[in-house]
Amino acid sequence: QVQLVESGGGLVQAGGSLRLSCAASGRTFSPYNMGWFRQAPGKEREFVAAITRSGINTYYSDSVKGRFIISRDNAKNTVYLQINSLKPEDTAVYYCAVSGGITTAVYGYDYWGQGTQVTVSS
Repeated sequence: QVQLVESGGGLVQAGGSLRLSCAASGRTFSPYNMGWFRQAPGKEREFVAAITRSGINTYYSDSVKGRFIISRDNAKNTVYLQINSLKPEDTAVYYCAVSGGITTAVYGYDYWGQGTQVTVSS
């Protein structure tokens, strides 16, 4: 079992930045690939970014590529999502999740955090 706790969300103006964190506890963190997803009201949960166990390889959805940066610190059992140049359409609850593989599919992730709200005002 892995417990995940996201933090760092908030209200920000368009063009601003936030750094989301996801702290893991329970099992050893380093063997897992990690992902960030988001869910806006009335919409399905969507893939945002993923990072491999080592942190060497990263993957992004087209909608955030070039603006978001995923990283991890295995010594701190934490994965981060730096979100820049925020747009109103980035408003959503952001979730981190754990996966044994690298996938953009929600069903490919085994453990999820409770989410952190990001609201972008225009």
